[in-house]
Amino acid sequence: MGVEPLKKRVEVNKSVDLEPLWKHVRKEWKLYSFLLIPVIYFIIFKYVPMLGNIIAFRKYRGGPNLFGTEWVGFTYFKMFFNDPTFWRAIKNDLVLSTLYLIFRFPLTLGFALLLNEIVRLRLKKFVQTVSYLPHFIATVIVAGMIKEFVSMNGPINSLIENLGFDKIPFITIPHWFPTIYVTSGIWQGLGWGTILYLAAMTGINTELYEAAKIDGANRLRLAWHVTIPGILPTIMALLILDIGGILGSNFEKVLLLQNPLIYQTADVVSTYVYRLGIKGGNFSYATAVGLFEGILGLILVTAANQISKKTTKSSLW
Repeated sequence: MGVEPLKKRVEVNKSVDLEPLWKHVRKEWKLYSFLLIPVIYFIIFKYVPMLGNIIAFRKYRGGPNLFGTEWVGFTYFKMFFNDPTFWRAIKNDLVLSTLYLIFRFPLTLGFALLLNEIVRLRLKKFVQTVSYLPHFIATVIVAGMIKEFVSMNGPINSLIENLGFDKIPFITIPHWFPTIYVTSGIWQGLGWGTILYLAAMTGINTELYEAAKIDGANRLRLAWHVTIPGILPTIMALLILDIGGILGSNFEKVLLLQNPLIYQTADVVSTYVYRLGIKGGNFSYATAVGLFEGILGLILVTAANQISKKTTKSSLW
């Protein structure tokens, strides 16, 4: 007696919940049509290429057979596990991405808090615009600018020479590459990284600030006790995504800045895969490396999400 009415109520509730959604879609179909382009993009360029991961387990020689000619199992995985160059690339990727995350993440959050404190609207927009501009410069131009700045006749070496020191060939010394990579990355992405933080700050209830001011809180305490807790879910979401991509250094910039003299610190997994797969023609081997990198990224995202859920009660899922 109790089961049948319950089933009917569930069915009625489902129809009631879905009906407004379909009505809204029919009413705003022009707005929803804008979703077609990104959905098609992700299907064609993100999901369909995932089928190609099968050649990590098959021998691929090119030609009409897109999925390889014979099954080889974990042969290619065993090959790169025994390759010291692969482990060097993994180490370099971890070092570059971790250093970049350690410096960029707090600086971006701090810069967003400082921007939020600017009262004059024109000044705030001017600072935002100037800080956003480097993000829109093409990577190849950024790499060219970096090489020019650190060249033997560049402004940095000219300053060093004027101070009475010997010039430094930065671009050919391995231990200088992490500094160049991290510094240029912060300059290029600092302003752009504040957008989500500033958007989250607009959703904080202004009454919280008023109540804190009445209790005698200064600007520093307002930021620490009101602003940061208010945007904590956004902070954790971005941190989780950054941790998930910790094995994905900026391929284009690293490729354009590196040379054989600094492979010791500048050769990362993506450039290693490019060199073997595209230039060397060993597509199955490179696919196996890329698949392994993707699995590690998934593990890192999941672990970071679970830690965030337990410690801050904020998570992506």
